[in-house]
Amino acid sequence: MADSAEAAEAKQKEKQKNKTKKKAVTVDESELLTVPDGWKEPAFTREDNPKGLLEESSFATLFPKYREAYLKECWPLVQKALSEHYVNATLDLIEGSMTVTTTKKTFDPYAIIRARDLIKLLARSVPFEQAVRILQDDVACDIIKIGSLVRKRDTFIKRRGRLLGPKGSTLKALELLTNCYIMVQGNTVSALGPFSGLKEVRKVVLDTMKNIHPIYNIKTLMIKRELSKDPELRSQSWERFLPKFKRKNLKKRKEPKKKNTKKEYTPFPPPQPESQIDKELASGEYFLKERQKKRKQVEEIKAKQADAVKRRQEERNKAFIPPKEKPVVKTNKASTEKKIDIEAIKEKVKNAKKKKLGALPVEEVKLKMAADEKKTKKKK
Repeated sequence: MADSAEAAEAKQKEKQKNKTKKKAVTVDESELLTVPDGWKEPAFTREDNPKGLLEESSFATLFPKYREAYLKECWPLVQKALSEHYVNATLDLIEGSMTVTTTKKTFDPYAIIRARDLIKLLARSVPFEQAVRILQDDVACDIIKIGSLVRKRDTFIKRRGRLLGPKGSTLKALELLTNCYIMVQGNTVSALGPFSGLKEVRKVVLDTMKNIHPIYNIKTLMIKRELSKDPELRSQSWERFLPKFKRKNLKKRKEPKKKNTKKEYTPFPPPQPESQIDKELASGEYFLKERQKKRKQVEEIKAKQADAVKRRQEERNKAFIPPKEKPVVKTNKASTEKKIDIEAIKEKVKNAKKKKLGALPVEEVKLKMAADEKKTKKKK
């Protein structure tokens, strides 16, 4: 009995130990998944690869004719930037190509890939000031081909214009949200920035070419940026916060003016149309003689001529018919005339007779008299 009790205790202790180990493992995994803020991968130096590269590798790319003048100007700067990584660069204006090759002093194996991306960006109209950033460790690039995504040229130009927005506002908003430099040129979109931003840029560009307006993706990016600031929500799902946009097909199919309605199917053929003889038999003309037929035809012609003459005569007589005059509306004189007040006029005449023409009223005369008396007193 004692042995069985000891065995049970030992099992319980082992279970507890396993639980503590599992907890420790889960904590370690969660810590490994989250990258601490401000952490950067150490730069690749000559000490990491002191012997250099065994083989020489090179990449070349073509550039359009309109980029020739700009590349001539900035090529010394390109050579200077690549010489820091011990990579040679050559510009062939006759062939219209740029080539980058490694040297014996090159120690970073990934430097040639970055140099290849640099010349690709320069060929796609990205300015040198932005393209040089590709040589940094935390910067990458993505060249998205959009030319073959849409069939019609007009719709392609419209959707490409949506990426830019009015006065480039949509493109500027994307650049601020993704921390990437975006260049829309011809049939490609060149993006330069961190890996997380490039992923979002590619999604927005492809959705825009699939007729999804970029403003919807910009809204989701703005919400994601705000959610990433909260440390509690970093490990949680953000689906409940993100908006869900439904596609609306506003354009209806144009209906034809003349609709051809299909008749019901019948196994029997359509009835045979009546011939001229059948019609004559039905009306009784078939049994008439030739004289009678001719007389009937002449009568029909005369009747038609008489109708035409009558119609022509009516049209001629229309010019002699006088137009209908509008009825004159008589105004009531009694309503317009105003009643004259005779008594009021008499009173006005009486008052006018009392007053002398050009004479002042009595009150004004008295005031003048008083003013004259005052003046005479002062003089004395």
